[in-house]
Amino acid sequence: MRTSTLLHIAAVCVAVQLLPAYAQAPAKNVAPPPPKLEKMEEGEQPAITIAPPDSGTKITEKRQQGKVTEVKVKSGKSTYYLKPNEPAGSAAPGDVQSNQIRAAEWPILEFDLGRKKTNPKEAEPPQTLQPAGAQPTASAPKNRRL
Repeated sequence: MRTSTLLHIAAVCVAVQLLPAYAQAPAKNVAPPPPKLEKMEEGEQPAITIAPPDSGTKITEKRQQGKVTEVKVKSGKSTYYLKPNEPAGSAAPGDVQSNQIRAAEWPILEFDLGRKKTNPKEAEPPQTLQPAGAQPTASAPKNRRL
């Protein structure tokens, strides 16, 4: 029994010594190097250039004593205002009375008072339709008996 354990220990020692030799052996599946790329001639420049669209976003900040009091954001035809959340009265941030979020505000019922007014007299009159059986009086000649 003693010899069998010695043989097992010797076999393990030989396997441990051979392990680094197998780890350093080169791999059999080596990928070939990539093919060399050729430089191609550049073509003509395109006749049309595409410019990125203007985002149209304009941001305006109002400050009092170095503190932002209002931010106006105009994006396309939409305008909205962002204001800081200041707790009411003596409420401290995190109290039940204070709120962490303040929603954006959109102006409503704004009217463009500087717009040009159209004169109703200069506008075209509405188109009138003739009855189906009637003929226009101005364009058709009248038949007269002699």
